[in-house]
Amino acid sequence: MPAEVKICGLSTPETLDAALDAGAELVGLVFYPRSPRNVSLAEAAALAARARGRAKIVTLVVDADDALLAEIAAQVDPDLIQAHGSESPARVAEITRLTGKPVIKAIRVRDWSDIASAADYSGVASFILYDAKAPETLGNALPGGNGHAFDWGLLDGSPRPAFILAGGLNPENVAAAIRLTGAPVVDVSSGVESSPGVKDIGLIRKFIEAAKAAR
Repeated sequence: MPAEVKICGLSTPETLDAALDAGAELVGLVFYPRSPRNVSLAEAAALAARARGRAKIVTLVVDADDALLAEIAAQVDPDLIQAHGSESPARVAEITRLTGKPVIKAIRVRDWSDIASAADYSGVASFILYDAKAPETLGNALPGGNGHAFDWGLLDGSPRPAFILAGGLNPENVAAAIRLTGAPVVDVSSGVESSPGVKDIGLIRKFIEAAKAAR
């Protein structure tokens, strides 16, 4: 069965439509002011309305407070909340309670100990997303979307709870990543951009085509 695809950091109707038309199953909207992909509540609500019924809507937050989470739930009504900060297992459970939405918990990976830490979220996160931990030498690193990959061999293709693979994926390497890890879902942001925050419609189409052909 082909891997599902999440295109994250969408911010315009044109690129959202490109992702939907190409077959993305999930679309991501970012709420993080430091990110070049950040959207306002009003922008996100309009994009979510455009995507609703065609793909699952994911809102990405980074250590968001209760007020922002409540506004996102009320105004955007996403299918899933992606917690991409330092949220503890208790906080992930609280996010689900506050919003009524299942949570994707991002785990930033450098070595096996990071993979192992995902077990702490068993029973509270609906999905684990493995992303690359930014190199310590990278200035102004974001929590995600830095365009770096981790050693996919750490996932080794062995059975594990539902997970999403992210970090440094692009149209050229996504098929190999899927074959190596067995990822049921792949997530891309910077890998389909012409510049930070600017999605490229051609790259979106190529990424989804490559991911769907991988298996």
